Amino acid sequence: MSESRAGRHVLLVDIVDEPEATAAYEAFHAAGAVPAAIVASIRAAGITAMDIYRTGGRLVMVMETDDTFDADAKAAADATDPDVQAWETKMDAYQRRLPWAGPGVKWVEARRIFSLAEQG
Repeated sequence: MSESRAGRHVLLVDIVDEPEATAAYEAFHAAGAVPAAIVASIRAAGITAMDIYRTGGRLVMVMETDDTFDADAKAAADATDPDVQAWETKMDAYQRRLPWAGPGVKWVEARRIFSLAEQG
């Protein structure tokens, strides 16, 4: 099991960069459009806030997590949840893995390289 990590997580994935696909993907994520079971699974994992941003063909997810969050436990729970699997299959039609993503990795976590708080 991975170490629990409370805090901010920034993840990236590409999306099919075509107007119709982009519009459909955004509609799937509009307020109230995400299935309740998906929202519940996110919250149950210790994710307290999640936002997805898009520019062109790149998506950026920003998650805030509490000290119960464990990425490996979330992945294991998702693998056995039929609602999550159906959602992921649906999203796979629109998402494109980054060229440097490891096997089986969709959203790649970004490494922070600058923090204003750490500057003099």
